[in-house]
Amino acid sequence: MSLEKADPVLKERAQKIKLLILDVDGVLTDGRIIYGDAGDELKCFDVQDGLGIYLLSKVGIQTVIITAKKSPVVRRRARDSHIAKVYQNAPDKWKAYQKVRKKFRVTDEEVCFIGDDLLDLPILLQAGLAVSVPNAVAEVRSRSHYITQREGGRGAVREVVDFILKSQEKYEALISHYTNHQ
Repeated sequence: MSLEKADPVLKERAQKIKLLILDVDGVLTDGRIIYGDAGDELKCFDVQDGLGIYLLSKVGIQTVIITAKKSPVVRRRARDSHIAKVYQNAPDKWKAYQKVRKKFRVTDEEVCFIGDDLLDLPILLQAGLAVSVPNAVAEVRSRSHYITQREGGRGAVREVVDFILKSQEKYEALISHYTNHQ
């Protein structure tokens, strides 16, 4: 997402974000689930998405996962990426969203949500910045403020994170941190 080309209304929405909420399958992953012979479940996560989530935490913007499935690998990814809270086994994402808003003391306007399927619609319709991935179902894409250029599980989360950081003028300070270690 190019900040220079961003709709001013979209940028204004991003400036208000204090909390990022993510779905897992189809957003943090490409939506495929691989079952091993031993009954284990494998998911592929994008390393740039993980660093983006970590960078958000460095500037005080926390990330939460709300997912309908339960998977030990999601908890591990959350820990590795500095995700503040994980709500698994939550097919009624609306209930989890209400708990999240209360726990993190945020308004709808202060939430960015990224989703891809029908279970995500209740949150998507309330979030101040509603985002979907290009591989989302049509009903979700048509109700989003923005559809990422990158696919779910392939850097879509990082695209949104970078846009939020740039909109809030926090991106350059992060770049400076990594370039001033000489």
